[in-house]
Amino acid sequence: EMQLVESGGGLVQPGGSLRLSCVASGFTVSTSDMSWFRQAPGKGLEWVSRIYSRGSFTYYANFVKGRFTISRDNAKNSLYLQMNSLKTEDTAVYYCATDGGQNCGGGGCYGIKGQGTQVTVSS
Repeated sequence: EMQLVESGGGLVQPGGSLRLSCVASGFTVSTSDMSWFRQAPGKGLEWVSRIYSRGSFTYYANFVKGRFTISRDNAKNSLYLQMNSLKTEDTAVYYCATDGGQNCGGGGCYGIKGQGTQVTVSS
C-alpha cells in the first residue's frame, strides 16, 4: 500500500523557518514526481512546489519562490520542504503528494497525499 506521512509542522513567528518531512512507503520517491500542497483555513487546496524524478528539476508557486526549497533523500525514501522567511499567510495544513494523478485543484494534480501537518505562522 502506498502511503505518505508528513511531520515537522508547528507554531513559528513571522520570519522564522520550519522544515517539513514526508516519509513514503509502498513506492520509491526517487522514481516518482512529488509535490507539496497546502490548504489554508476556509480555502481550497493550493499547489506549492514540485520535484521531478528525472534530473531533480524543481518548481515553485510564485508566492513561495525564493523562500521555500523542496528536496528529497533517496536513501531515506523521504521528501522535504524547507520553509524560510515564513509569513502569516503561509499558515495552512501542508501535504506531500505524488504528482500528476487524478485529483486536481489549486494549480496541481496528485495521486495520493498524506494526512498533512499543520503550520501556523503567528506572533
